[in-house]
Amino acid sequence: MIIDLKAGDVFCAGKAGEGGVGLLFLHGAGMDHSVFALQSRWFAGRGRPTLAPDFPGHGRSEGVPLTRIRDMADWVAALIEAARLDRAVLVGHSMGALIALETAARHGDRVAGLGLLGAAARMPVHPDMIASAKAGTFDAVAMVSLWGLGPRAVTGGAAHPGQWMLGGCQRLLERAPVGALAADLVACDAYLDGLEAAQRVACPTLVLAGERDMMAPLKGARALAEAIAGARLSTLQGAGHMMTLERPDETLDALCALVKSL
Repeated sequence: MIIDLKAGDVFCAGKAGEGGVGLLFLHGAGMDHSVFALQSRWFAGRGRPTLAPDFPGHGRSEGVPLTRIRDMADWVAALIEAARLDRAVLVGHSMGALIALETAARHGDRVAGLGLLGAAARMPVHPDMIASAKAGTFDAVAMVSLWGLGPRAVTGGAAHPGQWMLGGCQRLLERAPVGALAADLVACDAYLDGLEAAQRVACPTLVLAGERDMMAPLKGARALAEAIAGARLSTLQGAGHMMTLERPDETLDALCALVKSL
């Protein structure tokens, strides 16, 4: 479906509702709504208002990429209103988790719960990755893919036969609009307010971490969970950063437990 915002038309997979509490799935750097295909479809198929949007300048959404996490958080709050939801459970992966965290801190009345996947309060990005993304070379795609997947996922181990997770991640990043990955990586690297935002969160929160995550290491996820009052930390043994693809069923189970607890 298409939702009209001032920044341009927003493509969202899923369906909206009329009031009530919905779910918003927020993708990571250089990606789009498809990384949440299983999880968003599961909730939508059971009658809950569920939207997996493409951020501006990503996927099928119009506009140009936003360059600051706080601007993306304000955009999410506007999307919740435009989708005619009273509040939303925000499920964010990587950059999307930072955006969800900042949205809860800035617009707490709009957020019913948080699922922070592959997240830490501070997520610095290697300068070489940023430089490659700005130049449009393949190195950034390779680094995000290789560092993002756990060791088993890099060499195989897909949940369903016939899938190649490393190649799939690379193709997803390669088809991103020009400049999207670079803008996102710069925004993540520049975000310094994670701990302050965490201390302002007042809703039920799940922090879901991959034990072998090289982009948001487990110690960072643990520190983030400790900074959020009442947050629960859950760890996927052997998983890397891209848990929605590596461990789709376990990720869904964790999100179901979060929603059930609200």
